[in-house]
Amino acid sequence: MKGKISEVFDSVQGEGLYLGEKQLFVRFFGCNLWCRFCDTKQDAYIEYEPQELLEELKLYGNSHHSISFTGGEPLLQKNFLKEVLKLTRKDGYKHYLETNGTLVPELEDIIDYLDIIAMDLKLPSSTDMVCVWGMHRRFLKVASRKEIFLKTIICASTKESDLKEAIGIIKEINNSAVLILQPNSHERQNKALQEKLLQFKDLCRKERVTACIIEQMHKVIGVK
Repeated sequence: MKGKISEVFDSVQGEGLYLGEKQLFVRFFGCNLWCRFCDTKQDAYIEYEPQELLEELKLYGNSHHSISFTGGEPLLQKNFLKEVLKLTRKDGYKHYLETNGTLVPELEDIIDYLDIIAMDLKLPSSTDMVCVWGMHRRFLKVASRKEIFLKTIICASTKESDLKEAIGIIKEINNSAVLILQPNSHERQNKALQEKLLQFKDLCRKERVTACIIEQMHKVIGVK
């Protein structure tokens, strides 16, 4: 069995609740969604067998908080990911999955091997895609068996009605999950977006959903 991996590297986590933690990153090739703001350009990959990937990860030492399995979308290669998780768990690694929150059966099959899930909520007015609320709802139900937080990209185009839909899902399924409002990195200097972020955070507070505004700090400080 082989998996398609775009890159393996170590750095600090640049977004979300674990901002600043030292991690190993395994970036999986390929995604099932096409978000207009996507900044992960993937045009090449290396094929690994599970044991080969483990051996490469060992080269970085054991001083990391966790392995971030990111993408693309790691769950598209669920069978390969599962075999890797089995190996890295035996070696004492902690597992952190970054996912777009749409592939429910795939999550069901590997969730017992995960420690932390960073789940995206894809708002249609941000992504320019059709809504995936049903997938998100089912995914969050499964993911809530582990430690989880949610991230959603906020653009100048993002509608309040979309955020309200996301808030409703959180309140229905896991009201303790923290929601990260992440400004679109391509619009960081947009004053209207900055105002919208504050308004959205206030809306979350009124709805009693814990929300934080956190940029992609690795881009701000210039690290990978």
